Amino acid sequence: MTESSSAYEYLDNVDPREQARLDAVRRYRLVDQPVEDAYDRIAFVAGALFGTPIATVSLVERDRVWLAACQGLTGVREIGKEPGLCASVIAQDDVYVINNAAVDPRTLEHPLVRGDLGLRFYAAAPIRTHDGYRLGTVNVIDSVPREAHPRQLKALENLAAIVADELELRLMVIRSAAAEQRMRETVN
Repeated sequence: MTESSSAYEYLDNVDPREQARLDAVRRYRLVDQPVEDAYDRIAFVAGALFGTPIATVSLVERDRVWLAACQGLTGVREIGKEPGLCASVIAQDDVYVINNAAVDPRTLEHPLVRGDLGLRFYAAAPIRTHDGYRLGTVNVIDSVPREAHPRQLKALENLAAIVADELELRLMVIRSAAAEQRMRETVN
């Protein structure tokens, strides 16, 4: 092995900004965990607001999108990170809308559009942390094209902000438990 290569070269090739974002995703310890009621309720409300059969709360990891909550897709906890949907939403601060994915150049080749799901409508708001990282999305999905109303999109943004607030509460609990553990180790 040469000095310039490493056994984990794929980890070394991550852009520093993306690595910082991934570190932010991981600090909340929600990926690969069971669905929590708070996120499940947010996904339910998002789907109800839009009248869509599918709604999720997602976290975009390095090579996958983890569904922290999912309404309307049984047994699905992760999907690929292909561009055009969740992975594209986290590249911007605004709500991302695709009215008809079958004709939108951003999604023409996406597996969820071309595959059995037949995704046509997609609207998502990025989940932004208080320190500015975009971790994932609150999104709604339908198999028929549709238009979203500005009030619905604003509600989606607010749901994403609620997820961010829930994540901060989660982080406080994680840090409090770690501090308590350190204190116990010091006393013993």
